[in-house]
Amino acid sequence: MSAIVEATDLARHYDVSRGPFRGSATVRALAGASFTVEAGTTLAVVGESGCGKSTLARLITMIEPPTGGTLTINGQSVADEAAGDHAPGRPDKAVLKALRKTVQIVFQDPYGSLNPRQKVGSILEEPLVINTNMPAAERRAKAFDMLKRVGLRPEHYGRYPHMFSGGQRQRIAVARALMLDPKILVLDEPVSALDVSIQAQVLNLLADLQDEFGLTYIFISHDLSVVRFVADQVMVMYLGRPVEMAPVEAIFANPRHPYTRALLSATPVADPSRRRAKIKLEGELPSPFDPPPGCAFHPRCLYARDVCRIESPELASVDGADVACHGIAENWIED
Repeated sequence: MSAIVEATDLARHYDVSRGPFRGSATVRALAGASFTVEAGTTLAVVGESGCGKSTLARLITMIEPPTGGTLTINGQSVADEAAGDHAPGRPDKAVLKALRKTVQIVFQDPYGSLNPRQKVGSILEEPLVINTNMPAAERRAKAFDMLKRVGLRPEHYGRYPHMFSGGQRQRIAVARALMLDPKILVLDEPVSALDVSIQAQVLNLLADLQDEFGLTYIFISHDLSVVRFVADQVMVMYLGRPVEMAPVEAIFANPRHPYTRALLSATPVADPSRRRAKIKLEGELPSPFDPPPGCAFHPRCLYARDVCRIESPELASVDGADVACHGIAENWIED
């Protein structure tokens, strides 16, 4: 398999006003993410709120340009080290418009992501109206076909979003995302707003669609029990940076980074005979306005030493996983 998404030191910063008598501050929402995603696979991006997951989604879907780093999608460079629309190596608007058809997004809230004033048929056909010259009859036929593929009936074509349940609305959102025949779907917490039984149905649908269309998924979630079901690779993020990347089996069988271990310890286990020791993190997630020096996790880490407070660790390969941790690299943190 070949890489369909490649990112190197990808960053996104925001200048934020702090009030009339104070200067602006820079929020480093994404502070340098490097990863690759193989075609036809699922990369899960996990972490606490504020770790940069949704910012990463906006960069991959080209809703926002990165501040720095490189991003390549389907062999096409989206951004280079410079920032802005006219950065060297950044494609022109026509190329970007064509490339955006390759990447589509499904948002978290099925109630807020659909226009309540449009019927389902219009919602599904709108991407084709904007991006193609397809005749009305073909657009209508494709909309009916996509409804069938996501498990909805033909009569749903003429109904409004408020007439559907949350799970049905998310199926409509998935159908809309597939209307332009994308290669990549960014799924931003696609089942977190749904009941557990409905979550399973939507996840099974996504798995079937991935097999049918050969889709690549970027699956953003805070629910590791869901991630275990859908992912091939997992990227754990903390304060805008990846701290561990590994195949999903390795993450759950042998998590290496202390932060990954803490996340897994908080994940409920259905089997009462399998008890997992809880790891309680002290303190709150540091502010992206003023991240701590060195390793961003060191104020909450049980194993932090002086080097952690001074030097930021880089991702390094350890037993099939990429881990950014001085303690793992220098073997003072035991398995």
